[in-house]
Amino acid sequence: MKPEEINNYVQDVLGKIMPGNMKAGINPAEMFQGFQSSGSSPLSNSDGLNASAFETHNYVYVRISIKHEDWIKQLRIYHTSNQLIVEHIPRHEDKHTITLPAIVKKKGASAIFKDGVLEVKIPKNIDLQFSQIDVTEI
Repeated sequence: MKPEEINNYVQDVLGKIMPGNMKAGINPAEMFQGFQSSGSSPLSNSDGLNASAFETHNYVYVRISIKHEDWIKQLRIYHTSNQLIVEHIPRHEDKHTITLPAIVKKKGASAIFKDGVLEVKIPKNIDLQFSQIDVTEI
């Protein structure tokens, strides 16, 4: 096929899928603008907690920007199988929940503070057990 034929085919398929008022202004660069890579998800809070969560093959990492070193003494960190909870920063009554990109284990987490960044490292839980669910008709 020639490039013009491919372009006409793609335009024809898009014309069948999208309503008439949408297909006029499609820019491929803008179409994928809202997508992020699955490697890192930056999170920002209006209260001043900036965090990013990402996973590697064996671990989930959460990096939290700490503006004042005295926050380290007052903060408390907890985690569930899919969330990291950070309490008492910047104010004592504050609580922040960060959704993790993968399921993690209950034990083995560690946290290191260096150069104004708190890095939490949690081992991933690789659960390959599947349970089948039967569907019944009513």
